[in-house]
Parts: sequence; structure tokens; C-alpha cells
Amino acid sequence: MLFGVPQGSVLGQILFFLYVADLLQLVKRYGLHPHCSADDTQIYVFSDPPDCTLQERLSVCVDEVFSWMFNRLQLNPAKTEVLWSSSVRRQHQIPTGSACVGDTSVLPVRTVRDLGVYIDADVVMSAHVTAIIKACFAGLRQIRSVRRSLTRTTLTTLVHALVATK
Repeated sequence: MLFGVPQGSVLGQILFFLYVADLLQLVKRYGLHPHCSADDTQIYVFSDPPDCTLQERLSVCVDEVFSWMFNRLQLNPAKTEVLWSSSVRRQHQIPTGSACVGDTSVLPVRTVRDLGVYIDADVVMSAHVTAIIKACFAGLRQIRSVRRSLTRTTLTTLVHALVATK
């Protein structure tokens, strides 16, 4: 290879994290918390609801991340999501305005999916429970269509594989 690292190489992830170490420090300068996994970076922050500077700090930080990534990595505004979470009692205090990512405005969403777990704005996990129930019923419907052609042992294995693992 003339440059880069072969995909799946042991060095790939280590070199990537060394490469983005500056990015993580940039996010921390704004009092925000970065989280990296594979080729994905997420920014978290915890605050009291009356923190008026939070949305501005987040926008300025994302702008700086956007300019840091210029000619290096790609920030995809279409895949960027903003989720403001709080208890049901404090939902009226969270910001409703959009956040700027480069030239794109990103409106806050009520639910995001992070590593297979659905997180909703009121932190009750109802979106995740609903998604799990849908996946279980989909598995049961698939099994139902072939159940008469299967032995009891095979049927049990399928239920464990397609339903219980959810």
C-alpha cells in the first residue's frame, strides 16, 4: 500500500484514535463530552435546564469541529441528529430551535438510535420498548409461516434466535 492502513488491520483503530485525538480535545474545550466509536463521533453534554449558553456553545463547537474536519474527514449533516433530553416535568424548558452544522440547520428530534438502543427525549425508553416488541412480533410472524414444517427442537431454536435474543 502506498498510504493508509488495510481495512481490518489491528493498527487501523489505534491510528484513527490518534488521528482524532485533537478533535476530542477541541470538543472538551467547550465543556462538552465526546464519544468515539469506529468512524462515529458523538457529543454529549449535561446541564441544568436554565443554562442559556448551552445551545450557543454546542453550535460554536460543531462549527469548529466542521472546520477541523475540512480536508480531513467528512461531517455529514444529513446523518447529524440533535436530541435534548429531560424529565417529563422539564420538557418545556429544553430548546426547540435548530442547531447549525456547517450550512445546514438540524432540528431536534424526539428519538435517536445509538448502537441499537433507542433513546427518547423524555428518557422513558418507550421508543426502544416499542422497537423491541415490533422486532419480536416480526420474528414470531416469520416462524408462524413455517412452524408446521419444523420439529419441536428446531422451532425452539428459531424462537430463541429470532425472539429471545431481542
